[in-house]
Amino acid sequence: MPPWVEAGATFFVTVCCQPRRANQPCHRTTADTIFESVSFRQHRLDWHVSLLVLMPDHLHFLVSFPNDASLRKTILSWKALIARKTGVRWQRDFFDHRLRSDESFEEKAQYIRRNPVRAGLVSIAANWEFMWEPNIGGAGRPALPTF
Repeated sequence: MPPWVEAGATFFVTVCCQPRRANQPCHRTTADTIFESVSFRQHRLDWHVSLLVLMPDHLHFLVSFPNDASLRKTILSWKALIARKTGVRWQRDFFDHRLRSDESFEEKAQYIRRNPVRAGLVSIAANWEFMWEPNIGGAGRPALPTF
């Protein structure tokens, strides 16, 4: 984790697709492009993503930003890139929640990891192939900065 990530400076971000209930990100080539872009920006130190889970019509991630970075500008720029590269149509904005000191990072991570199970997409969270974590990448592949 980069030294600029402060304790308690992690955000739980949800980005929704437009229209809802239509699978856009959970296709292998689209997911690979998303994972590669996350890894590239991670390598470039634009952000530090601890966990990203794609769902058919939205995504969740836990992310921290350098002190001089704008959460809004960084995410909107990334969304625009993904839209150009993959054709995913996003809702105009996104939802973010800064984890408070009384919230457990691991509780939020487990909540995100279990999202595909709650949606009935898999029976075990580890079987969901559209999950990205540092040094693991998507679908168990290494996260290499190639984007």
